[in-house]
Parts: sequence; structure tokens; C-alpha cells
Amino acid sequence: MKKRTTGVICTLLSLALTGYLLADTFLLRSAYQTDAAADAGEAFTAAQSNLDSSGASDASNAAEAAGGSGKKHLHAGKSRLSGKTETAAETETATETASVSDAADYSSDGISITLEEYTVENTQVYVADVTLSSSASLKTAFAENTYGRNITATTSEMAEENGAILAINGDYYGAQETGYVIRNGVVYRDTAKTATEICCIYADGTMQIKNTADVTAQQLVDEGVWQAFSFGPALIVDGEIAVTADEEVGKAMASNPRTAIGVMDENHYVFVVADGRTDESEGLSLSELAAFLQSLGVQTAYNLDGGGSSTLWYQGSVINNPTTSGTSIKERSVSDIVYIG
Repeated sequence: MKKRTTGVICTLLSLALTGYLLADTFLLRSAYQTDAAADAGEAFTAAQSNLDSSGASDASNAAEAAGGSGKKHLHAGKSRLSGKTETAAETETATETASVSDAADYSSDGISITLEEYTVENTQVYVADVTLSSSASLKTAFAENTYGRNITATTSEMAEENGAILAINGDYYGAQETGYVIRNGVVYRDTAKTATEICCIYADGTMQIKNTADVTAQQLVDEGVWQAFSFGPALIVDGEIAVTADEEVGKAMASNPRTAIGVMDENHYVFVVADGRTDESEGLSLSELAAFLQSLGVQTAYNLDGGGSSTLWYQGSVINNPTTSGTSIKERSVSDIVYIG
């Protein structure tokens, strides 16, 4: 009898521990303590000084060698989106989508944005062509302005809270335990799996793909890196496709919603979001996304979090049709965004 009682107690304790670990990983919110810079402006100036003191960054040299592509006017047919909405789930927000044709081009205070819609491989793809006078206008934000685990908000909520003009979802750092997290010149996480590709945006407006096996997070900041993302993989490097269909497996090969960021030339970026998982829009594989980016003249590009996270927000409206299953159009709550503001 005692053995049976002891066995039951051990089983219950084991179930309780398992439940706690699952909740701690996926549900319980936890803000991390950091030594974030108090003044973003001062930090940005320091990052630029790091670049100036070493001449030019490797990224700047690469961009100069590539010659840049110059600003291109992206052209595509435009059509009204479905605009359908559904009741929000606990971690999702019902989304009303705007029409690309309703979104006027933006030009003010050293920021120029042109928004276009493409049809690629039976997929609706939205491209924001962004030219900046200073890379200080390319920013990032955390949900609730807090770095931590399971702290999330929708892309539109974060965009509005931070006065963004344009925003896309980021790398959803909160869903991972490792991977460099550098935001606005501050190292928030310096652990990573070996040989992981990361996207580095420097204070001079250039972008480069680095590998965690070759450099530490602090070394990146010392080199002048202002933002670093760890979702991946790299899509375009030096104007050439960096991922092929033969290298893709599983979800990477499948057609899915996608989000990517790329650079044409110094301070000339593209924010790209592809819809997917609906009858109207199939989605893209990584190699299809890379081929499309190359066709635009992108020199360096990187894959951010996709699937139900893929969201493009512009001047107060969600432009694409974010969806997880294809049965409803909703925004997924994520941990971070990349935005222009």
C-alpha cells in the first residue's frame, strides 16, 4: 500500500513539475534585467564613431565593391485586399487590412517610402522600398518596450506605440533560448548556437551577414553594429542567392508566409512580406523568396520570422493578410518589430 501511495505521489509531483516547466517556457512572462543604453542618440553616435575610428566596416566595403544598385522604382499591379476579419484568439488580434492602392507614398524628414504589391508564384508579395538620409531612422522595438520571455504584442500595437511610419515583425527572439539579440546598439543576448547566420545592420546604414562561430555579440557592437537578428537564414549575399532549393528542408522548402529585410545600397532598404496559406495566396519557399529579392536588385537580404507572424504595417494599417492557418485573417502577437520612424 505504501509503495502504491509513494508511486502516486511521485507521479503527481512529476506531472506538476512538467506543467510548471511548460508554463514557464511558453506562458509565464519574464522580463530580463539588462544594462540598456539610457540615451539611444548617444549610443548611435558612439556606434558611428566605432565605424569611423576603424575606417569603414566590412559591410561598407562590401557595398562599395558591389557598386550598389541605385534606387529603383518598383512596379506592380495593385489590387484591393480582402479585408475580412474574425474574432481574435487569446494571442491574436482581428485584423482589418488596407489596400495598397490606398497607401500613398511617403516622403518627409529624410525618409522616402514606396509601397508596391507583386504576384509571385501564385503569392501576393508586398514590398516597401525605403531610402533614408540616416540609418538612425531604422529602429527596433520590443513588445511593451520590455526585453523578456513570453512578452508579446501585435506588430500594429508596437508600431503605433512607437510612432512608426512603417513596420514589419522581427525575429521573434522571445521564442528562442539562444541567438544574438542586439537592438539599437545594445547587446541583450550574447549566446548562440555555433555556426548560425546573423543579420547585422551597421550604424552607417550598411548590412552584412555574419556567423556566430566567427564573432561575439560584443565584438559586433564594437565594430559599429546597430541591429542584429538571429532568425535566418541569409537569402542574398553580395547580390547572389545564398539559399538553394537543394539546401532547403521541411518548412523552408514549403510554401509559407515570409518576412525579409534587404539592402540595395547604403541606407536603401526593402521590407518584404509575402502572404500564404490561403486560396488567394499560396506562399513562398525560401529559394523563391531569395530569387524574387535578387530580381529587385537586392545586394544583401535576410529571412525574419514568417508564418503567422508575417505582418506589414504602414501608416496606421496592416497592408497584408496575416494568417496562421488560412481560415482567418489575424495578427499574431510577437516579441519585436523592425520599423521606420
